[in-house]
Parts: sequence; C-alpha cells; structure tokens
Amino acid sequence: MIRILLLGVFSLIAKTALSQNLQTGFDYLEQGSYIAARDFFSDVLTQYPQDRTARLCYGRALGLSGNAPQAQTIFTTLLQEYPQDFELELNYAEALLWNADYEQAQISYSKLISREPKSFPAVLGYANTLAQRKMYNQARIYIEKALVLQPKNTNALISRKYIRLGKAAQYIQQKDWQAAIALIQQNFENFPKDRESLLNLATIYMTTKAWDLAKDAYAKLECPITRTTGWSLIAHQQHQDKEALTRAKEALSLTTQSTDTATQRLAQERYIQALIWNARYTEAQTTLSQYTINHSEASWLNALKATLAMYRGQFYKGIASYKQILAKDSTSFDGNLGIANAYRALGRTDLAQEYAQKTLRFYPGQQDAQNLAQKLSTEQRTQLTSIANRTTDNGGNSAYAYRIDAQLPLFKTDSAKARKQHLKLGYSYRTTENSNDGTMAQTQAFKLGYQQQLHHTTWLEGEAQLIQAQIMDNDYTELTGKVALRTQPGAKQYLKLAYERQLQDFNAALINSALSLNTYSLSYTLNTNKRLGWYTDYKYTSQTDGNIRSLLFTSVFYQVSKRPGIKTGLNYQYLSFTEQVPQLYFSPDSYHAAEWFGELSGKINNWNYYFNAAIGYQWVAADPASLVYRLEAQLQYSLTNGLNLGLYGKYSNIASATAAGFEYMDFGVRLGWRL
Repeated sequence: MIRILLLGVFSLIAKTALSQNLQTGFDYLEQGSYIAARDFFSDVLTQYPQDRTARLCYGRALGLSGNAPQAQTIFTTLLQEYPQDFELELNYAEALLWNADYEQAQISYSKLISREPKSFPAVLGYANTLAQRKMYNQARIYIEKALVLQPKNTNALISRKYIRLGKAAQYIQQKDWQAAIALIQQNFENFPKDRESLLNLATIYMTTKAWDLAKDAYAKLECPITRTTGWSLIAHQQHQDKEALTRAKEALSLTTQSTDTATQRLAQERYIQALIWNARYTEAQTTLSQYTINHSEASWLNALKATLAMYRGQFYKGIASYKQILAKDSTSFDGNLGIANAYRALGRTDLAQEYAQKTLRFYPGQQDAQNLAQKLSTEQRTQLTSIANRTTDNGGNSAYAYRIDAQLPLFKTDSAKARKQHLKLGYSYRTTENSNDGTMAQTQAFKLGYQQQLHHTTWLEGEAQLIQAQIMDNDYTELTGKVALRTQPGAKQYLKLAYERQLQDFNAALINSALSLNTYSLSYTLNTNKRLGWYTDYKYTSQTDGNIRSLLFTSVFYQVSKRPGIKTGLNYQYLSFTEQVPQLYFSPDSYHAAEWFGELSGKINNWNYYFNAAIGYQWVAADPASLVYRLEAQLQYSLTNGLNLGLYGKYSNIASATAAGFEYMDFGVRLGWRL
C-alpha cells in the first residue's frame, strides 16, 4: 500500500529540484525503515521547511514509526494549504486509522471512493477501516474490489486474511464452528501454512474436542516450538498430563536452536504449566524463581504464579498475582478469568460473577468465560431435590421413604447477598415395617433451615425439624435440629463443628421408644499437594435413655488420578457405649473396624458416575474378627441444564452402619432441579 500511496508523491517530485536528493528517503519508506525515513526528512525540512513532498513524506514516516497524532496534524495543515488534493486526503484518512479514529476514517474513505471508485489505496483503506469497526461482511466486499484492481497485491491479500479471521471470530462467538472453519481454510489458498490461521483452527478443534484435527493443525506449523507446545496443551485437555509434560520438555529443548524470544517464552510457560498439571509443584516453583530473575514481574510469570497458587489451594496468593496482572492490563484474559475462578473457590460468587462478566465484555463469546458465568448463575438458582428410596435389612425391617428439599436465595439472584444467605425448606415421609413381628410405624417431618456465609470460607447453618411419629397406639411429636459451623482453616483444609438432635427412626421398635440423640461432632479434612489426604470425624452422643456413645472414624487416602477420579485408602472406626441395650439397638462396649477402600468417579458426556467398595475386618467386643464389606454406586444423567436424574444403591454388612447393627441394603432415585 505504501508503494501505491507514494505514486502520487512521486508525481510531485518531478516538479521540484529536490527529486534526486529525496530518493534515499523514498527508499527508506518503501523498505519499512520508518525511523530512518523520519530522521532523513526531518533533516530535509530544516533546509526546505515548506516543501510539500518532504512534509508529506515526513508525516508518513512519523505515523508509520508510531507518532500518529503528529502525522495527522501535518496532513491536516497540508490539506488547509492544498484543499481537495486526493493524495493528501488519502494520507489524512490513513492517519485517522493510525489514531484509531475509525468512524471518521470510514467517512473520509467513503468520500474518497465516491470520487475515485477505482483508486486502489482508497478501496483498500476503506476495507481495512470497515474491518477495524468489525463490519466484516462489508469489509469482505471491498477487499475483493481492491483485489480486482490489483489481484496480487500483498498488502491486500494480508488484509483479506485478517478480515476472514475477524469474521471467523464472530462465527465462533455464535458457535457456528463449521462456518468459521470454512472461512479460515480459504486463507491457505494464498498462505498455505499461515500461522494465525492454523492456530485459530487448532483452537476451534480443541474447543469442539476434535483432537486429531487439532493435532493436524499444529503439525502444519513451521515453528517446531509452537507445534510441540500445542501438542502439549492438547494432551492436557485430554487429561494425559504425563504426555503433556513430555511434549513440554521437548519444546523447551528446542529453544536452544531458536533466537525468537516469543517462542522461547511460550516453551518456558508451557513447561511450568505442565509441571503444575502433574502436581510437581516444588519443581514448578523453582523454575518460576529462575525465570523471575531474568524477566522480573512479567505478566506471564504472574499468571503462572497464580496458577501454581490455585493448584496448591492458596487462593489469596492467586488473587494477589491476578491483581498484579490486571494493574498492568485491565483487559487481560488470564487476569480477569483467573481472578473470577479464584473468587469462586473462596466462595465469593458475587465477585466471581463480576469478573466473569468483565471477561465476556472484553472477549465476547469466549467459551470458558461463558461456562463459568453460567455455572455461577446456576448455583444461585432455587434448588429442588427429591429422593425416593427403599431400605431393607436382614432383621426383617423394610422401609420406604420420600423426601423433598428446597434451597432458596433470600435476595435477588443478581445481588451479592444472594450468594451469602439461603433459606432451606423440606418435607419427608417414611414408613417402616418388621415382617417378623408385624410392627409398623410412620414418620413425617417438616424442616426449616437457614444458611449464612460469614466469611469467604466460613458458613453457619441451622436447621429445625418437627417430626410427627405414629406407631400402633403411640403418637407423638418431636422437635429436632442442628447447628453447624463450616470453615477452611488453611489451604485444602476443611473443618466442621456441629451439634445435632435427631430421632432414631431406623425401625418401628426404635420409633416406638422415642429415642433421641444429642450429638456433638468435630470433623477435619486435610488434602496435601502430594495427593495424600486425611479425614477424621469424632462424635460424642448423649441419648435420652441415658446411654452415651462415642464414635471415631478416620481415613487416610491417596488420590491416584483426577480424571477419572481414582482414590484408595484405609479406614478405621471405633465405637463404644456406656450401656449395652442389644434388645433395642446395636450398643457394644467396644467395636473396631478396619478396611481398605477404593473409589472411582467421573463424567462421560451427560453421565456422572461414582463407585465405592471396601473390604476389611470388624471386632465386636471380645468376639472373633469377622469379614466386612460394602458397596455403593451412583449414576446420574443431566437431562437439561439444571435438571438431573440419578439412581443410587448401597449394601453393607458393617455392624455400625445402622442402629440395629444388621446387614442392610438401600436403593433409590434422586431428581435434582435448579429452577
């Protein structure tokens, strides 16, 4: 385009005595040496301050070297001296583009092409201006007109490439993947291995989980570092993190053969990410520290520090790093979406939604931001849960139960308070029968609860329940409830303190006894960065019949993998009662159980699954050890966004699992609905 704009300038040269002396400056402009051109024409103007050609070329050199406002001032002055000069008006219109004044640039170019519809620089400039205003449909029309005028012009071909990419981005926002792909692929006619086009294709294929096509797109890239880091990212998205690290190491080794700092940084960044994905946090921290020495507080390093903190559960550190990124660039994608996820992890869903929406304002249609915003919105809807189940045991007891619960935000769902306070309502009905003695009983309960977020990671909840029991000729009403405080004392640590009063309603005999329990409990969970974890729960119970129960459960577990979720470990349980009442409920003076367990969980498309199995031994008082085992399975299907249907089943012969101390089975159906 520079060559074309200079043709008019060259016509002026013949009219001046400077034509031979100015040739060096023209060469600088045509070669793209804009600073040299600026200095050259500045020197010329010290001798010939009013020379029109030198002033015009000086203005172009200024604009193209980064000083667009001064260039526009020069062209404005020239147009006042030479009104209606077409070449000057072309340069003035381009200066408007340099200054990002796209609306005025569109007006100027529109006037120019109405005067000279076959002016290549005018038509090309108009197409570029329309593209800057994201009016890609019109831009595509005018870029084709420009290419009719000059079919092989490189600048026009490059402009058409970026116009197609811009329009493809709009298709992506609309989730019209095929239209975007078809448009991007047209760029390969003139640019067979175009980097931007291949990267855009790879992103679309990864978003749509077309992994093989994404790999092929990266394979066509000429830069081996970009190609290999891309394969590393694909491996991670396919949950193959070991492969991702192998690829990242390969890309890092290739940097010794490259002098391009951008690709070197890409390889360094991917390597640290891959270490984090593989939970090699100490190595990631050490490598980060090494790069920080050379790059100080670069935003990409802050993004990696934030990612490492998030994986370690250090959410406040993550937020601090994201804030440093946003202080330098308020539009940063990593900064805005990253801090949104960090606030969500801390329970600050109001701030999480705020930053998710900011991300979408800066990056309309971005899928990760849309998914987060949708999840946050869904979490704040009124939630209904309905469960119907049947329980049986080898003591002849069978029970049918139905329960419906509702959790309602107390304020508008777009209010910060709605993320901190909820009202809970519930109703349940249960009928039980013993086939051995024919006793029957039923209970129904009405529940009212309240939940308050006291701090980012601290919740207080309370619940009151009115139970009406009927058995033979014995009808009574009981008030039960609970109070609990849940908090996170440290990264990946969870603590719960609770008091609960409950009615023993496992079978008809227990209901008839009107036995209530007052339980004080403390539970603590610790997850480490080494995949090891520990859970322990202690309950002290005073019963209305004067008996005292102590129950300790502790578990050490290891997270084998995250996707699918595979966990294994050892459980130990201790139970004791001060008084033994075997005719009514299981109440040994001492009970021990030790077991090994395995757990599998995950998601396949709309299906969520969970399986847990355990086997071990139990010791009841002085009796010999006996084999214990249990099984649990859950399967859930997402019918629509917010509507889930699930099935579950349990089997256990662990004596402490029920009040009666019997082998039992439980299976049911669950329906969850977020309105």
